[in-house]
Amino acid sequence: MMNGSLRRKLFCKRCQGHTKTAAVLMKPVRPSLGTCRRFSSSPSKLSSSVPWISPLQFSEVTSHKPDPPTKTTNIVVEPQRRAKYISHETAINLIKREKDPQHALEIFNMVSEQRGFSHNNATYATILQKLALSKKFQAIDAILHQMTYETCKFHEDILVNLMKHFSKSTMHEKVLEMFYAIQPIARERPSLKAISTCLNLLVESSQVDLARRFLMHSKKKLNLKPNTCIFNILVKYHCKNGDLESAFEVVKEMKKSKISYPNLITYSTLMDGLCENGKLKEAIELFEEMISGDQILPDALTYNTLINGFCREGKADKARKIIEFMKSKGCNPNVFNYSALMNGFSKEGRFQEAKEVFDEMKSYGLKADTVGYTTLISCFCKAGRVDEAIELLKEMKEKGCKADFVTFNVILGGLCRVGRFEEALLMLEKFPYEGINLNKASYRIVLNLLCKKGELKKAIDLLGLMLGRGFVPHFATSNELLVSLCNAGMVDDAAMALFGLLEVGFKPETSSWALLIESICRERKLLPAFELLDELAMQSHLSLD
Repeated sequence: MMNGSLRRKLFCKRCQGHTKTAAVLMKPVRPSLGTCRRFSSSPSKLSSSVPWISPLQFSEVTSHKPDPPTKTTNIVVEPQRRAKYISHETAINLIKREKDPQHALEIFNMVSEQRGFSHNNATYATILQKLALSKKFQAIDAILHQMTYETCKFHEDILVNLMKHFSKSTMHEKVLEMFYAIQPIARERPSLKAISTCLNLLVESSQVDLARRFLMHSKKKLNLKPNTCIFNILVKYHCKNGDLESAFEVVKEMKKSKISYPNLITYSTLMDGLCENGKLKEAIELFEEMISGDQILPDALTYNTLINGFCREGKADKARKIIEFMKSKGCNPNVFNYSALMNGFSKEGRFQEAKEVFDEMKSYGLKADTVGYTTLISCFCKAGRVDEAIELLKEMKEKGCKADFVTFNVILGGLCRVGRFEEALLMLEKFPYEGINLNKASYRIVLNLLCKKGELKKAIDLLGLMLGRGFVPHFATSNELLVSLCNAGMVDDAAMALFGLLEVGFKPETSSWALLIESICRERKLLPAFELLDELAMQSHLSLD
């Protein structure tokens, strides 16, 4: 059978007998909306079980109501397939696998429209986790409002999890809001676990005023009876606030209680507070009291508190004695203990001793991790021994220890401080293609040092690389670069840099762009000056009065 396009082509010919040719060539077909209607004569009839209708006849037929069919045809209608019922477990898996939070929310709403389906604690927990990870906090509020009308039983862990997400996003008022939502949504009083989690999140974030407000609420509304965990958080709260006297008062109250006696965490927190305030003697006395008085043996974390305390005060030799004491008491030092000691020697400029500690750590059977390697690499870079630092970087790779962006940033800074800018720029250029992830600090470190060393041409090239990869320089560095370029007479470069920065939302200081306008005018380039002023007014919304 000929296709429709060829039929149309033949029918549309108006001369040289194509009408007859079309009729002869055509096989019987049913009427089609794509058939042409331009003929004045009907072609010959062909015998067929299906009546053939010419284009002209088809046009005439469609001009009036057709006669009813003489013969009925049975039409078989395929029954519509019934939609598969989505269970709670399936809904949870669908939401988890969905990358787009909006689509995940649509799935959540769609399954609730099924007859006989009601969301439960698990499905609500899953969608809230998805929205929290995507920082869709308005949607979270709407979901929580909906939960207050549900009849199913909710667990407080949903709200506790949200408290942690809001704390990470520095939305500390929302941390309290989630805690206060436990009772109306879970329909039960918050547990001690929820109370201690909320308090700890606020204390860890240094939200002293919010923590104080929370404690007052808990004592008044919840009749709070602290356990050891909550008492320890209170100790940490007072230590962070610099109120060591109140911290020791809490410990006295703990000793009076039968269910909340001080433990290793209590003493470690107190010792850390004392070390932070330079009271090393008192920290050692408390350490001895803990062992001899309360028969509590320290662990590596407790020793690390003292090691850091001595290193902070520039007493790395005494910190080394702490490690020797650990060994004598059967407590094996870990990588963090040795890294803290290396940092101590590095701060005192004793880089050889730091290297010896690193070697001792490996000889002790400990496998150096990223923290340990990065600590020693930092020591070498501070001493200007960048080649040795790069050799350590190669050793990390050989040992299967993956360097992170902190390690690379230390190397980049070390190269720039000794004037090896070309190597640093080459690293920035090639690392992303080698699967090495850098962050904005990696570029900013190099750009800052290029500006300080007056390497303006290289700074311009790096700025272009940064903006092309979506990294924005620091505000102060951007202004400093513009001023330096103007002072060096590189007016065209300064203008290009400013336009590039404006496109990513940078708003220069008035002194920076005023100096650039002045430099352009000094070169009697008035038109470019006016164009730049227009661009500044339009993109930065600056007042040019």
